[in-house]
Formats: sequence, C-alpha cells, structure tokens
Amino acid sequence: MSQKKDASIAAVLALLDLLAGEGPANRFEAVVEEARRQGVSGADLRRVEQIKRLALAIQARLERRQQWSAALTTLVDTASDLASPHTVEDTLKIITRRARLLLGADVAWVTLPAAGDDEAGFRLHSLDGHVTMLNARLRLPEGAGLAAAVLAHRAPLWTSDYLTDDSFRHADELDQWISAEGLHAVLAVPLSRAAATAGSLHVADRSVRPFSADEIAQVSMLAEIGGVALDRAVYLDETVAEMSALRERVRRAESERADVRGLAAAQGALLDLVLGGCDAQLLVEECRLRLGAPVLLCGPHGTAIAASGDLSEHTREEFTRVAKDAGTLLDPSPALLDDGIWSVPVLAGSHHLGALYVQAGPALAGDTAQLLRYAARVAAVLLSLQEGGGAVVEGQLGDELLGDLLISVPRPREVLERRARRLGIGLDQPHVVVVARPEGDAQGHAVTRASSCARRMNGLQTTHEGDIVLLLPGTDPGAAARTVHDELSTLPGSPPTVSGAGPVSDPGAVLHGYREAARCLDAMTALGATGTPASTHEMGFVGLLLSDQVDAERFIQSTIGAVLDYDEQRLTELVRTLDAYFETGGSPTYAAERLHVHPNTVARRLERIGDLIGPDWQRPERALEIQLALRMSRIRRVLRERKAPAGDAAGDQDA
Repeated sequence: MSQKKDASIAAVLALLDLLAGEGPANRFEAVVEEARRQGVSGADLRRVEQIKRLALAIQARLERRQQWSAALTTLVDTASDLASPHTVEDTLKIITRRARLLLGADVAWVTLPAAGDDEAGFRLHSLDGHVTMLNARLRLPEGAGLAAAVLAHRAPLWTSDYLTDDSFRHADELDQWISAEGLHAVLAVPLSRAAATAGSLHVADRSVRPFSADEIAQVSMLAEIGGVALDRAVYLDETVAEMSALRERVRRAESERADVRGLAAAQGALLDLVLGGCDAQLLVEECRLRLGAPVLLCGPHGTAIAASGDLSEHTREEFTRVAKDAGTLLDPSPALLDDGIWSVPVLAGSHHLGALYVQAGPALAGDTAQLLRYAARVAAVLLSLQEGGGAVVEGQLGDELLGDLLISVPRPREVLERRARRLGIGLDQPHVVVVARPEGDAQGHAVTRASSCARRMNGLQTTHEGDIVLLLPGTDPGAAARTVHDELSTLPGSPPTVSGAGPVSDPGAVLHGYREAARCLDAMTALGATGTPASTHEMGFVGLLLSDQVDAERFIQSTIGAVLDYDEQRLTELVRTLDAYFETGGSPTYAAERLHVHPNTVARRLERIGDLIGPDWQRPERALEIQLALRMSRIRRVLRERKAPAGDAAGDQDA
C-alpha cells in the first residue's frame, strides 16, 4: 500500500515537473500510464488523471498567454512600423507581411475597390507569402468572394476550406488562383479608413483548419491599426501629389516669367531695329539670332527679300518653292509646311505683303510662335516704311476703284479707266465678276485670302453688301469661281458659296456683272447649293433667268449643241427624234409611229443622243433643259427663216 501511495505521489510530482518545464502534452499522458503500471488505482489514479487535466489546462492557458504576448509584440511592432511616413503601397505591404507572420499563415493579401476602372469590383494588392503565380491584374467582380461578404456585413468572416464553401458567391478567376496555390483556410477581416470599410485583409493557409476567436481578434486588431495607417498614407500620398503639382506650377510660372521677359526683350530689339532705320537683311539676321533657326523673308509673290542662317541649297530651293504659295498662307498663326519649315504671313491690315519662313523643326515652342508672329508684324512695318506705304495704299486704291464700279452713280469712263491703268489693270479687257459668301465667322480671314488672290491674278477685290467681290481678268466665270472657291476652302470652317458672271469689257458693265453673280449666289443658296462654286452659264435655264442679257445661243449650244452639229454634219434627224420622244411622253414606240420609222431605229438614235450629250440626259432636270433648248432652237429657226431666204437656212436640220 505504501508503494502505491509513493507511486501516486511520484506521478503527481512528475506532472508538476512537466508543467514547470513546459513539456509536450503526450508526456503528461505517459506519466499517467506509468502510474497505472506501478499499481496506482482507484481514487489515487483518478486524482493523478485530474492533476494531469489541470496541468494541461494550465499549460494551454500559459501557451495562449504567450501567443497573445507574441501577438501584442507583433501588433506593437506593426504600429511602430506604420508610425513612420509611408506610401500607400508600402503601407499595404507592411500590413500583409505582419498579418501573415501574426498567424504563421502561408499567404496574406489585401482587396480594395477597383478605383478608376470602368466596372465595379475589387482587385488584389500587396500579396505576401510563398506563391507560385499571381495575375497582377487579378480582379473580383462586384459581390463575389469573401471580400464582398465582409464589405456587406462589416465583420470578419472565415472558411476552413474556401473552394468547398458555398455560403458566399465565388469568382472563377480567384477560385482558379486559390486552387493553383493549394490554399484552403481563408480569414477575411474589414480594413477601414475614416470609419468606413475600404477593403479587406485576408490571411490563408494551405491546410484545412478553423480560425480561433483569438486569431480573428488579433487579425482584426492589426486591420484596425492598418486602417488608420492606410488613411494617413492616402492623405500623405495626396499631399505629396499636391505638393509636386504645386512645385511644377511654380516651376512653369517661373519659366513662363523668364520666357515673357525674354520675349519682351526680343520684341523690343526687333522694334528698335526698325525704328532705327535698319534694312530687311539686318532685321532677318536679328530674327535668326532670336529664333535660333534659319529665316527667310519673301515678298507677296514669293520673291526672296532677305535670308539669314546656314541654309543648304536644297533648303533654299524648298523655301523658294513654299514661298510661291505665300498667298495661300494667310492665317496669322504659324503654319507647319514641309521639312520643319514654319510660315507666318506678313500682313498690313487685310493686305498681304509677303511671308516670313523659319526652319525650326517639327515642333514650335509657345514663346517661339509668339516671337515669330511679332517678327512678321515688325517685318510688315519695315516693308510698309520702305515702300512708303505703297503696297497698302495700292490695295486701298484697288478696293476704292472696285467699290466705285459697283455703285449705280455714273462715273466718267475715262476717269475710271485712268485709275485702273495706274494699278496695272485694263478695264477694256475681258474680266469676270466673282462673288463669294463665306459661311460662319470666317469673313475676316476670307477677305484677306481673297485680297491676296486678287493681287496674284492682277485683279481687284472689295467687300460689298456683306459679300466678297472680285474682278478678275479672264473670260470663264465658272473657272474663276472655282479658283476662288478652292482658295477660300483651305480656311477653317465650312467652304464658301461662290458665283461668277461675265465676261465684261467695259467699266459700266461691272455693276451688271455683279448683280448677275449676286442673283446667281442667291439662287444657289435657295437651291441648297451652298458651299459650292458655279456661274450663271453653268446653271442651265436658271442662268437665263438670272442673266441681265439673255444669251439664248449659249444656252442652246451648251445643252443640245452636240446634237445640232451632228445633224448638220451627217444629215441625220436626231433633233426630230428628240422632239417626237418628248412629245409622246418619253415612249420610243409612239415616237417611232410619229416618225414613221421602226422602234429599233428610234432606240439607236436615242443611244447616239446619249453618246453626244451624256448618259444622264433623261433625268428630269436635264430633260427639262433639253426640252427648253429644243423649243428655243425651233423659235430661233423660225425667226431666221423670216429674215433670210429659205436657201440660206437649208443647212439647219434641227427641226
């Protein structure tokens, strides 16, 4: 009995020794088994087993306290790490690393709303742990995964086996990643910013297991600390971005201030040169020095006035070629041409005095563009002073002359012709009148462009009753209208409506030509033909109504002249066939009956007519003009027969 009592006491002492030495749990059970082998039984054995259970409970509590102590140490270290300023990305990395170490988990990550994307949802950030793969753009659709459930419930959630848990909505892409990494147990806790849930913190293991209340509490505490740090990091990032933007604005302001000072100094130097009586060459050399690029100054017709800079022969040829188009470059803003050549017009009011060209490369800085525009204005002052204002005065005299030609008050013919001769224009030579009506607010640029066009073509230009009017040498008003239309269509905005009339060869006829062209322009607008060029001669029978002097011969010839000539030369009856065809309502069969010929004959004649006057001759508008021309031709023939013997009209086979 004494031996059993000693064995019982020895077992109790062994259990206390294991408890003091933090022995493993299986050793405690081994002590009990040893006491049982030594004959301890009954109440003594039950006391030994009770002491074992108490020792294990004490040891578990001590282990839990140790774990909490370690957790608190981790949390304190985390708070210490996060106390220093960090970017948002660095803050997230610290949070995920500490969360993984806190539970000894395999992987940790953060999910945040997919800000800035077209669709709502979450993205994974700051993955920490040993993984084999991760799509950096891994995205969760809205409402899927533990992240969405945590956001909805604002409370921690966990699953012992993620892929087999159907208590939440799954996302295929995330499930594929979790399966590929072999993850099972996942814990997610809210990650808050400024009392609002901004995302969730996740820890995961590759084994199937539950998460204890202590583990959930520890990760939740870390998430709270991390949320505060994240809020501060976001504010810090925003502050740093604002400070960077402010520094950039200050830098730009200082740079702009320096540019303005430099620009003012350059402008003053150029103006001082002109006021000091410099020539064009000296001005161009100063422009090259200020602009840092080769410079060429041309006159209104592309003639080189002065050049400065290291120009190759090819570049000179390029400048000269581009200079020939100076009249088409009247926009006051610099325009990029070929091979990095920039052009800006030299203008005095609406009068084009030439152009300034700079080979500054494919891009032009803002201050360089301003200096180039100012240099062009200074060049305009210089050229006006050198010519005694002749170019400007000449343009004004031309405007005044054309304005006098367009008023109904009679002026002595010899006075008008003398004024025109002083400008190098012969009013006794054929001229056409062109009227242009720009669309929108392009009137100012269009006037300047039209003035340049008139100067190049040795004509006159002015504005009259809101329209741009040009008097140009030539006999084809349609071609002149198209030329002016093409010239003005290169301006920004909608193309202008342009009409032409004439030709006129007398000062007194200019007003009639203008009225005819103006009526043509109004008719084009009424017919919906805005933005196009035309002349009264090109508008068919409408042109007859618009013309002051009805030219029936021109209308007949332009409409069915080819058919009349064919009948006269080959003694055919195409005109009679046309008459019969229209009189029978466009029926080849009835036309054949009227002409007493076979329908196939009529068909062949109509085919020949199509070859002569175009395949669209049966369209309603063309058919109307052809019928009108046929009637006028018939009336013309009757009138001619009354004035001349029948034999004189034998060759006229158009009946």
